[in-house]
Amino acid sequence: MSISIGFFGGTQGVTGSCFLLDIRGKQILVDCGLFQGLESEKNYLKFPFDPKKISYLILTHAHIDHCGRLPLIIKEGFQGKIICTKPTSQIARIMLLDAAKVMREHYKTLYKKSVRKGLDLPPPPLYDEYDVIESFNYFKIIVSYNTPLLLEDNIKITFKEAGHILGSAFVEIEDLKTYKKITFSGDLGNKNKPIVRNFTYPSQTDFLCIETTYADRNHKSFEESKQEFLQAILETFEKGGNVLIPTFALERAQEILYVLREFYEKGKLPRCQVFLDSPLAIKATRIFRDNPEFFDEEALKILTQKDPFDFPYLILTEEVEESKAINNIKSGGIIIAGNGTLTGGRILHHLKYNLWREECSLVFVGFQPKGTLGRLIVDKAERIHLFGEEIPVKASIYTINGFSSHAGQNELIDWVSKLEKVEKLFLVHGEPEKMEIFKNLLIEKFKNKFEDIYIPSLGEIVEIL
Repeated sequence: MSISIGFFGGTQGVTGSCFLLDIRGKQILVDCGLFQGLESEKNYLKFPFDPKKISYLILTHAHIDHCGRLPLIIKEGFQGKIICTKPTSQIARIMLLDAAKVMREHYKTLYKKSVRKGLDLPPPPLYDEYDVIESFNYFKIIVSYNTPLLLEDNIKITFKEAGHILGSAFVEIEDLKTYKKITFSGDLGNKNKPIVRNFTYPSQTDFLCIETTYADRNHKSFEESKQEFLQAILETFEKGGNVLIPTFALERAQEILYVLREFYEKGKLPRCQVFLDSPLAIKATRIFRDNPEFFDEEALKILTQKDPFDFPYLILTEEVEESKAINNIKSGGIIIAGNGTLTGGRILHHLKYNLWREECSLVFVGFQPKGTLGRLIVDKAERIHLFGEEIPVKASIYTINGFSSHAGQNELIDWVSKLEKVEKLFLVHGEPEKMEIFKNLLIEKFKNKFEDIYIPSLGEIVEIL
């Protein structure tokens, strides 16, 4: 009657989420994400478990740090069933195809440099577009929120709204033989944001894995952040520059469009050109429009009257030549481009043409992990290296954390506050110092509610029964 959890990603770090639940010999993997930033080399290590033995792979949502190794695990022998919501299955497809394309292009660039300099050749891409298309065959079970699903061996799972991105979920897994319940938070959302509904609360559980991305701080309110965002735009335009917004194609890009439309309709947005310079974000926005049943009440009401992601100043640039033409615009431009941490994508070319200009601004609206170019700039780097050049950082830098799709400390506390006594609480998907702050806060705030608060190490397997 043994139950164990293997922590194989998203432990004392914010990428590579991957948890292996073994219930009486039945193996269920929760997420299989890419490691990013300083951890990216871990993607080339063999899985520390046998993919062939996994019966189910539960996907909490379609961010690449949660789904990015799906084609790889299938290449390594996984033959089970992927379980997720409808939007997650749709978004995962475009995210994985894009990841394969980025890997291929990155490999070609490194390969040429290595040959030219006589260095060892780089490792090949983890997978290609064919592997991604093959992985689509494994999305076998599409679930709805709050509808229990009975798996084999008397295991019941229930997906509930995580409020993080479209279709995101936390999952409750109950062993009907031992009557033990294990809950995985996935990534929980920041409250009172547009488009998606707020998270719901977990039912009573015995074991809980909770993300801690922002467990050490609270976000500004979304309304405050919107005003800060508008102020950044107005100040930049007054100086005669462009606004650069590095953003993830999924959720953040749609929220930025939603807010800019709102500014336009209220007469707050000066005449300008707003470029959504991301083919992936354009595709993701189409998926949003196709899933209105996952919208909150306000967004759904707007959708019945008009497109919530469109307004007259908006220009969609899918082709490379269209993207290059943006560099001719010296002022009055808002450039939304991927990726959100400046580790690749079209935003890098826009940095080359704008970052050294004092009249321009760079607006971060998302978390910048350690080891990324975004983090380097947030930490006040005076110069960066880009495309073989040294570029001074002269543009104004804004960090607006109220746009985050992650719960802040108050939301995380609120989410666990509804629970009664929990046997063991695992802190995952966060940096170690933030986990320690959150652990101490939980002990102080809830006394004996959580019998054991534990921070697992990467690769650790914990027997819970």
